[in-house]
Amino acid sequence: MGHCSNVAVWEYKASPHEFSKDWNGNLQVVLRNPHGASATVSLHGGQVISWRNEHGEELLFTSSKAIFKPPKAMRGGIPICFPQFGNCGYLEQHGFARNKVWSIDENPPPSPSNDSNGKSFIDLILKPSPEDLKCWPYSFEYRLRVALGNDGCLSLTSRIRNVNGKPFTFSFAYHTYMSVSDISEVRVEGLETLDFLDNLSERRHCTEQGDALTFESEVDRVYLNCPNAIAVIDHGKKRTFVIRKEGLPDVVVWNPWDKKSKAMLNFGDEEYKQMLCVDGAAVGNPITLKPGEEWTGRLELLVVPSSFCSDRFDLH
Repeated sequence: MGHCSNVAVWEYKASPHEFSKDWNGNLQVVLRNPHGASATVSLHGGQVISWRNEHGEELLFTSSKAIFKPPKAMRGGIPICFPQFGNCGYLEQHGFARNKVWSIDENPPPSPSNDSNGKSFIDLILKPSPEDLKCWPYSFEYRLRVALGNDGCLSLTSRIRNVNGKPFTFSFAYHTYMSVSDISEVRVEGLETLDFLDNLSERRHCTEQGDALTFESEVDRVYLNCPNAIAVIDHGKKRTFVIRKEGLPDVVVWNPWDKKSKAMLNFGDEEYKQMLCVDGAAVGNPITLKPGEEWTGRLELLVVPSSFCSDRFDLH
């Protein structure tokens, strides 16, 4: 994904929004499509905290023990990991973007027309605070568009610009918590034969051997240089999450299983059975931006009945 086009003709017109606040006073925006699907975006973390289909069924997982109060990140939905994924650097785990209060972006830059046509959307912006600059001394503008399509597709488009006087490097992930029937009934297709880093073995390089990824124990992996379409098939609910991504070469797959679940304060002991994280990410080769450069990373999520997913979507 390249730089913004300066010649695109695009007029900002905010789509209709519903605003509300959670019990901690955090502003939330609800997006709806004509068929009854919805998505809720919190300005706490710029985080999608709910995505429902036209039947009102929740598609994302949020822990019953999640903390909804800054500066704690919420355990569930789609946290944004920036400028760091994991805890490999000197910043807090997964960086600070998911812990900050974002603002509504009233003057977003030009955007392709298909990024807004027929969609309900919201534009948010995050700029570093003085405290952020003390721990990560680089100025940036992070613009996020969350959109809900007429077909129920949820898309997140991140545009990160270096407004600093020197280059900076970051890693990134949309840490997507999917709601599943039972983790033992789930398989992930599209990662066959790929190399991955195993975070349970000190980031050892491995190669995926199976025809599909299934789950019998804790998994914490970064699959490298993945195809741009991945399928998460939930046999219990007979539905498939189709993940499409641009500018995000890697895929993170995580389920904490029983032992780690019991050790996490903001996660129920048995909740690992009802969730799976499959993230579009840029982790293996972090992104470097020179002054004035911009990076774009886009994620699209669509849920379809499993019976016709393989016919409709080319995953190989």
